[in-house]
Amino acid sequence: MRRRNFPPSPLPQRDGVDAVRVRLPAEGPWTTVREHLVARLSGAGPGVVDGMFDSGLIVGGDGLAVAPDAPYVPGMFVWFHRERAAEVPVPFPLEVVYRDAHLVVADKPHFLATTPRGGHITETALARLRRELDLPALSAAHRLDRLTAGLVMFTVRPEERGAYQTLFSDRRVRKEYEAVAPYDPSLALPRTLRSRIVKERGVLAAREVEGEPNAVTRVELAEHRERDGLGRYQLVPYTGQTHQLRVHLNALGVPILGDPLYPEVTGPVPAGDFRRPLQLLARRLEFTDPVTGVEHRFRSGRELEAWSSYPEWAGAQ
Repeated sequence: MRRRNFPPSPLPQRDGVDAVRVRLPAEGPWTTVREHLVARLSGAGPGVVDGMFDSGLIVGGDGLAVAPDAPYVPGMFVWFHRERAAEVPVPFPLEVVYRDAHLVVADKPHFLATTPRGGHITETALARLRRELDLPALSAAHRLDRLTAGLVMFTVRPEERGAYQTLFSDRRVRKEYEAVAPYDPSLALPRTLRSRIVKERGVLAAREVEGEPNAVTRVELAEHRERDGLGRYQLVPYTGQTHQLRVHLNALGVPILGDPLYPEVTGPVPAGDFRRPLQLLARRLEFTDPVTGVEHRFRSGRELEAWSSYPEWAGAQ
């Protein structure tokens, strides 16, 4: 995977979050840096960009404040920190299950995003780990949905990140998930599902469509209980489409408990609502380390609440 070379940020991280980097386009109608940023950051609100210029918060590669009347230079980089709204703390621990000079593997709780995005910035696994481990260069090698718990891998050295990301893109990581969903005695398992899944920008739920399969999942029933009609399922994805496991279990007629999108869209789950988490867990990660050659096998120590204590999970208010 080819890495793009960008100049280093002249601004330090804030709460484990990098400064925003903007590169001015090669062409455009702007005559000053200010004109471009006002147009580009129009969603920030009236006067916000001007206030940042007035306070010297927008800097160039030398770390010095950029004047609002600085001429527009195609390809120029500027950096700044966004003013962020207060975030609701996710009140669950983020456990480090492995750490060496190259990798950090964490056991992520439900409701904690993997990386900064949208309204989740400082309350993310990446920002937390950067702060708690004092590793400002830490990066995510892959991602888990905010609502999914379990194992996530991070890289310590920027120059090695591509090697670990390639493990995932080349499907050389064995991932195993666990889910709690309704038990259907008529459902023949194990089986391998193959379908084409598309996720459109701006649409919360993904969907299956006709066409060449791009999503493959093996589904097995690990155990079931008659008293509450629940099954505990083992899921092995051979591809990595958005919401793939959730879509495939829903297609089998056994949607994962706590899912706000499948079979019916009731979400998104708002920040601060920690009731009835999605019962999906990234249980195992296995791979050969591309840098050290070590055979890694990691297992999440978390338990899905609907399986261990269904009445408490179902009655959460």
